[in-house]
Amino acid sequence: MKEAIYISSRTNQFVIRMHSLSDKKYRDSERLFRFDGLKLFEESAACGISPEYVLLREDIADRYLPLIADKTPSAQPVILSGPAFSKITEEKAPQGIICVAGYIDRLHKSFDNNSDAAAAAADEDVIAVESVQDPGNLGTVIRSAAAFGVGTLLLSSDCADIYHPRTVRAAMGAVFSRRIIRTSDLPGALKSLSSSGRRVLGAALSSDAVRLSDISVKRSDIFVIGNEGHGLSEAVVAACNGTVFIPMPAGRGVEALNAAVAASVIMSERKRC
Repeated sequence: MKEAIYISSRTNQFVIRMHSLSDKKYRDSERLFRFDGLKLFEESAACGISPEYVLLREDIADRYLPLIADKTPSAQPVILSGPAFSKITEEKAPQGIICVAGYIDRLHKSFDNNSDAAAAAADEDVIAVESVQDPGNLGTVIRSAAAFGVGTLLLSSDCADIYHPRTVRAAMGAVFSRRIIRTSDLPGALKSLSSSGRRVLGAALSSDAVRLSDISVKRSDIFVIGNEGHGLSEAVVAACNGTVFIPMPAGRGVEALNAAVAASVIMSERKRC
């Protein structure tokens, strides 16, 4: 294990650099992202993700240094004073450990060409997501994908950043293991997948939508989940082979489920086939 570095000042340039990773612009520039807590440290290590830095609050550093030596010996340990650590963490009750890792290029891809995006997703269990902009919701969808055995998520380019701290936290480690493909032309990618023989079904309350429970779901089906407030765009609905809805009793004051909840229900139904 590398020798630990100690930093006490909140205004140290390294501390400022780590703090800046809260901003997507700096994450993309550095191609680094942060995640807080012992569980995410252990999940990342189990998935073969070796962080570049492990930041430790000085009062608990001795507890975690042996773990770093055992699980991620190539990482650089950085011991921070309490004030320096608090400048970086976004947790209300931090555990005193923050990892800083590089973007996971072997799993996470961006494609501007819809045929490339479709080809990348063609051989996997897939769920598609359009314009889900809340990081917590997107992270929950990623977590549910892991829980229900969906290996690939196909995202429109305006979805929340997968490396946002709240996305990573809500995904609870699944961001380290799922294949995530972002495309600037989701309708085109869906059309290409449909042309290859996959059935693409949008989750939408359209006039011709079919109850989810009334269709024979296949493992090869690709379901598409839409934006929290506006659902699926007309272009995405047009690219689908059909639409489905999750029936709910009338008069309960709820017209539709949260996007992440709807995705979980659909993936659960898909898991049964």
